[in-house]
Amino acid sequence: MRLRAVLAAVAAVFCMAAASDPAERLPDPAQEARAREIFRDVRCLVCQNESIDDSEAELAQDLRKLVREQVSAGRSDAQIKSYLTERYGEFVLLTPSFSGGNLALWIGPFIVVLLGAGLLFLRLRNRSPEAELSQEESERLNRLSEGESP
Repeated sequence: MRLRAVLAAVAAVFCMAAASDPAERLPDPAQEARAREIFRDVRCLVCQNESIDDSEAELAQDLRKLVREQVSAGRSDAQIKSYLTERYGEFVLLTPSFSGGNLALWIGPFIVVLLGAGLLFLRLRNRSPEAELSQEESERLNRLSEGESP
């Protein structure tokens, strides 16, 4: 039990040390650690490939402040992420939630390829054999190949 308390205190110190501005940190180490955990799942909309925890952009700083305000107000992680998603769209989350729209984005290309392959298969399978020439057409072809005029 004591070891857990010491580890929690060390983790809280590391979390507080990682914040860029001491004035931004929450006074409660548990709330600050929770906010930092949320930071890792929120995308910086300027950098786009970084979380707001890693980004130094002004917007990331504003988002960190917003998340800290939400955490100190007692909102749950899901409520905070929902608020950010409503405000900035689902792109703001580095790990988007499972939804029908996301499922369509992931499965859609495979469905299109399968439909295309199926249509190609049906088209090749139902091809009619080469049409045969009529008697008149074959005589005309023979004349042309022998060099006679039509």
